[in-house]
Amino acid sequence: MAASQKLHRCVVSQTGKHSASIIFLHGSGDTGLGLRAWVRDTFHLAFPHIRIIYPTAPARPYTPMQGALSNVWFDRHQISRDCSEHLESVDDMCSTLGSILHDEVQAGIPKHRIIIGGFSMGGAMALHLACRNHPEVGGVFALSSFLNKDSVVYQAVDDRKGHPLPELFQCHGSSDELVLHEWGEQTGALLRKAGMSVSFHTLPGLHHQLCAPELELLRAWLLRKLPPEEHSETRA
Repeated sequence: MAASQKLHRCVVSQTGKHSASIIFLHGSGDTGLGLRAWVRDTFHLAFPHIRIIYPTAPARPYTPMQGALSNVWFDRHQISRDCSEHLESVDDMCSTLGSILHDEVQAGIPKHRIIIGGFSMGGAMALHLACRNHPEVGGVFALSSFLNKDSVVYQAVDDRKGHPLPELFQCHGSSDELVLHEWGEQTGALLRKAGMSVSFHTLPGLHHQLCAPELELLRAWLLRKLPPEEHSETRA
């Protein structure tokens, strides 16, 4: 896939002056439109000053599905913490998604007023994009997500000790049978050890899905990180 490919985007516009942006990445096999509908049906996640962008990953052969085409951000050798990352496809997509950040900056939104996050595979993609390529962003969130135990993200975070890093917000269901709770918890623990500020929230009984209490927690965190401009900190 060419890094210059333009992704389809589903956008929820702000109701007032646009002063911040969120890039919300879907899980494997989904679309931006599908994630937008899921969020809408679960919890009202909209803001007067924040634009939410739901991109769609291009269809690519996906190894865990025996090479069948699927809308995934990157390929995986298998769904496991213990295997190596498919870095060629990860890095390709980091370049492609970087165009969305560029467009928001061109529209007048500084990077510290942009947050990147996602559900499942989207959360892992967001961590690569934010921690390795755009550490100046205002934060990153990962819902029901994990990184491989030897992920290059850990080293990237460790290498930035003494330099600004985005804060990480994580949520994970205790009953998640696809992405185990311990995988998400260990991901947060390793990022915290490497020097990242991490808040981890366990949702009792939640499977591999979104829920209203989770999105309510996320909304509160987003507003703390991206308040209306009149309430935000003055930056040089």
